[in-house]
Amino acid sequence: MDYKYLNAINGPEDVKKIPEDKLPELAAEIREALFNRLTKIGGHFGPNFGIVEMAIALHYVFESPKDQLVFDVAHQSYPHKMLTGRAKAYTDDEHFGDVGGFTNPAESEHDMFYIGHTSTSVSLATGLAQGRDVTGKSGNVIAIIGDGSLSGGEALEGLDYAGEMNTNLIIVVNDNEQSIAENHGGLYKNLASLRESGGKCETNLFRSMGLDYRYVEEGNDVSALVKAFREVKDIDHPVVVHVHTQKGKGYERAEKNRENWHWFPPFDRETGEPLNKWGGESYNSIFADHILERLESDKSIVVVTAAVPGAVGLGREVRTKMGKNYVDVGIAEEQATAMCSGIAKNGGKPIFATNATFAQRIYDQMTQDVSLNGSAVTLHLSSASIFGMGDATHIGISAIGMFSNIPGLVYMCPTGKEEYLAMLDHSIDQNDHPVVLAVPCDGVNHTAYPVCTDFDGVKYQVCEKGEDVAILALGDFFNLGRKAAEYIGEKTGRKVTLINPRFATGLDEKTLEGLLADHRTIVTLEDGILDGGFGQKVASFYGDKDVRVFNYGFERKFYDGVNVKEVMEERRLTPELIYEDIM
Repeated sequence: MDYKYLNAINGPEDVKKIPEDKLPELAAEIREALFNRLTKIGGHFGPNFGIVEMAIALHYVFESPKDQLVFDVAHQSYPHKMLTGRAKAYTDDEHFGDVGGFTNPAESEHDMFYIGHTSTSVSLATGLAQGRDVTGKSGNVIAIIGDGSLSGGEALEGLDYAGEMNTNLIIVVNDNEQSIAENHGGLYKNLASLRESGGKCETNLFRSMGLDYRYVEEGNDVSALVKAFREVKDIDHPVVVHVHTQKGKGYERAEKNRENWHWFPPFDRETGEPLNKWGGESYNSIFADHILERLESDKSIVVVTAAVPGAVGLGREVRTKMGKNYVDVGIAEEQATAMCSGIAKNGGKPIFATNATFAQRIYDQMTQDVSLNGSAVTLHLSSASIFGMGDATHIGISAIGMFSNIPGLVYMCPTGKEEYLAMLDHSIDQNDHPVVLAVPCDGVNHTAYPVCTDFDGVKYQVCEKGEDVAILALGDFFNLGRKAAEYIGEKTGRKVTLINPRFATGLDEKTLEGLLADHRTIVTLEDGILDGGFGQKVASFYGDKDVRVFNYGFERKFYDGVNVKEVMEERRLTPELIYEDIM
């Protein structure tokens, strides 16, 4: 395609050179550029197609980076990136790798923060405004929040504080009537009333917090947005600009099925079908099927999600079948966790199913509301692995260190399907303590050894009994441990002891003590950060013993754009490199 306007944009100043009546043509080019990238490598589809006109209007009116834009979640920032000198990353296939999926200051001065989690923009913007004022700077601060992010606690805290600020702060609410799945929470009833009344209904969430308020019904009309933003530019007090947009605007399939097209893999534009269809079992489908089966005989089970049901296997059909035994609290992980503690207190069997990256937000609730109270809550944790999501904002390898050190909590690491189901059932049925269940992330493997069903107390499973070298391979890394044991055995002619620890919390001291009789080398493998993790606890146990301990895992740093093979080799997590080290 000939990107007449887009190719001429090297920065926001070039957007302003386009006649206002030609901006819809620029919007069409941006959507074509989005199609070019997303059909080939996938990404966040609906949020970006819906925000095209808003991104154009923001850069047409404001002067980034003097005027500072903060995109909530930042998965709605692709058009913003095109308008700030990064269009080639969307129009030229060879430059796809130039940008990531979120705003990132390392990419551009027009990105204020590296953001991948939701509900943060308003709080960050209040800080930018405060910092601007105390240092004598000028310019507008604009927070752009949407996709259900208002229900997050931090967003409400930010709005609450912003209501008493006496300075320039512009909060753009991108209201596309959708979260990742459908919206949940009472405040969205007020947004609906505001839409239906053209922003004039008596009850107004934003005015009740002390904020000025404007409403734009035609949120995909670039001229209407330019007018609205000009009216609030350089305002001397906080104001909310409530904009009604269409998620997935410009692609009928995405407009009709907003949940499915929030994020989409590479696809055929004509048919809407993914280019690479995933077949076979997944832990998402295993989880959904098993819970539906359990619900047939036990109506006390409640599955709770926080706006990401699809990510944990709970599609619309499954949710409908679950009925009142399914709860989506919206983007509100803290609410989900504390609610689960209450469900357990009254005899229910709660499962909070989420991704590890979002579970980072619930440490306080897991510590105080759940563990301190001994509530039998199951935190069903997906992507707590190097094999999961790979951006610095979403990688889940901090989960072991974070949760396994909370007193009273049990962190379980199954190695395959059968063990996963046994641990899930145990966690649901026991009433003594909270459990974190780390869902395997290296594909669906069948458990290679007999599955224990007695998970009371920390007891390791000795799968292969050997001598000299013992490998304790936790969870996702059990298959790596098995391959390493076989490789070392072939090279040395001595059988290696292989152990499935099963737990990232506590130690099976009896088994560890028993290894001292005929082992000189202990190897621990864990799919997580070493500092504060499983291996260090084992090393500490052996600290005054005559034995060598090798801990394998990941550094305490932000991994970004992860290439799993490269990271595994860098951390010497291959059978050959482990053998080389211990020899």
